[in-house]
Amino acid sequence: MAVGPSALENLAMSAISSRQPSCRHCSTPLSLVMADLGMTPIANGYIEPEALDHAEARYPLRVFVCQSCWLVQLEDFIQPDDVFSPHYAYQSSMSESWLKHARHYAEFIIKKLALGPQSHVVELASNDGYLLQYFKSSGVPITGIEPAKDVAEIAREKRGVPTIESFFTEAEARHLLSTIGSADLIVANNVLAHVPDINDFVLGVRTLLKPTGTATFEFPHLLNLLEFGQFDTIYHEHFSYLSLKALEAILARAQLKAFHVEELSTHGGSLRLYVTHQTAPFDETSELHNLRKKEERARLDQDAPYLAFFSKVEAVKKQLIELLNKIKTDGKSIAAYGAPAKGNTLLNYCGIGRELIDFTVDRAPSKQGKYLPGSRIPILSPEAIAERKPDYVLILPWNLKSEITASLDYIRSWGGQFIVPIPTPTILDWSGNDC
Repeated sequence: MAVGPSALENLAMSAISSRQPSCRHCSTPLSLVMADLGMTPIANGYIEPEALDHAEARYPLRVFVCQSCWLVQLEDFIQPDDVFSPHYAYQSSMSESWLKHARHYAEFIIKKLALGPQSHVVELASNDGYLLQYFKSSGVPITGIEPAKDVAEIAREKRGVPTIESFFTEAEARHLLSTIGSADLIVANNVLAHVPDINDFVLGVRTLLKPTGTATFEFPHLLNLLEFGQFDTIYHEHFSYLSLKALEAILARAQLKAFHVEELSTHGGSLRLYVTHQTAPFDETSELHNLRKKEERARLDQDAPYLAFFSKVEAVKKQLIELLNKIKTDGKSIAAYGAPAKGNTLLNYCGIGRELIDFTVDRAPSKQGKYLPGSRIPILSPEAIAERKPDYVLILPWNLKSEITASLDYIRSWGGQFIVPIPTPTILDWSGNDC
């Protein structure tokens, strides 16, 4: 099990608790705490074998709610450079279901916006070119903006996606305007949560977007995080946790507006928000009105749903530890599948290490041979599942449960079973349902 906080960490926590943070959008002092997950390492800070004897830096993982604009957020303890290093390990193309999602979006939006050789599509945080490759194959001019050197190189060299290595800011948008020109479509998938200065980022979108252009933002919906106790999506890389209500206030400040929204199943329940300039002649859709009403019914502008959240977190921790301990007591072996950031939040908060999980596997070569931060669980290639035949496989990226259970269907040959941790730790039967 993970050890408790050191004297130095306790001292740091004491110093931190004496200062009052302010909202990253509206600067209101923050006092409402939704969750406190303790001192944890950076979730994507995978450990090289030669560094196993070295201590890891740990930072508070405490979630605040602004009682003015209702933006849910972390305090700033790290800088983007600390997270999106040149060797950033996450590659979007490692998930077949995510590639399918990206291809369907590209095909749909090209037709909807009548995009062609005269158009320009810019993706912010374009990663390894997983999405822009589909616009390229349709003859639509593209530009990727990606701060992490390694994945940007993959995008250029493997997929031929022109990619600029840069953090997107309003100043960078002005520079891009003079070099690559404005955009008919700006795509920002799962990046809004990752920027500490969300106001500046959205201002950059306004600067780069054509007067009647469209920007689409995809992000996990805060409502699902609250309802289903998805606390593992909380980690230092995610500075904000977004509702429609909070994001519309941020957009208005930048003279942008939402005009349509789609509710998606990705990442445990996400929104795809369609955005344009306030002066653009786009009418709001019924879907947008209905989602506003849905959030009103959930009382996201009141303290109660946020105060109720942490009891769900504690319940998941208790149930997961009890389940894994019982399996080990019965003499069975447990492996994990995946090395996602969310899995590291889950394992570190629950204090789960190698005494319960023998190893994990991941498809990304950039993670294999390393160790999970905090828990120090070794990351192997997926072939290790077939070689070692664990009795149980804990699916850390539970949002990809259908894809993973299908790809590991062979574990039934030795009686292997799957465990999903969220929203309730559960052993799956072979139909993929809860036992």
